[in-house]
Amino acid sequence: MHFYKERILNDTQLKRLNEHKYSCTSASILDAWLQPWWCWLVSKTPLWLAPNLITILGLIVNIVTTLILVWYSPDARQNLPWWACTLCALGVFIYQSLDAIDGKQARRTNTQSPLGELFDHGCDSISTVFIALGACIAVKLGEYPTWMFFQVCLIY
Repeated sequence: MHFYKERILNDTQLKRLNEHKYSCTSASILDAWLQPWWCWLVSKTPLWLAPNLITILGLIVNIVTTLILVWYSPDARQNLPWWACTLCALGVFIYQSLDAIDGKQARRTNTQSPLGELFDHGCDSISTVFIALGACIAVKLGEYPTWMFFQVCLIY
């Protein structure tokens, strides 16, 4: 028998992968209004604050605010206190602001790396689950199991 290691990428593809540079392009209609906020926010961020710490703080905010909703409505069928929904909405805004400035902070401190980019995207993926769960609880989707199942399938 002849054993060989099959290559998945050819030399040209490997070269392009090695030369990859992250490029952020935005398609949100709110970016024009939020960009000044994010620039101001990152300008007030201490230079010693690591971008990955900013990323993890945003994730923690999402987890904590969602767990508050879970505490009050574990089956997504109970009415929630107004302040819990307001806190969760504020948490999403804080998360999005921190997510918008972590890359800016990395470029500002010259600490950007492919590993940091992967960490950021991984935390964003986890945050998506918590934001979707919080939205399901906020609109009492537990009363409609089929829609709840559909929503859970959408986040994966």
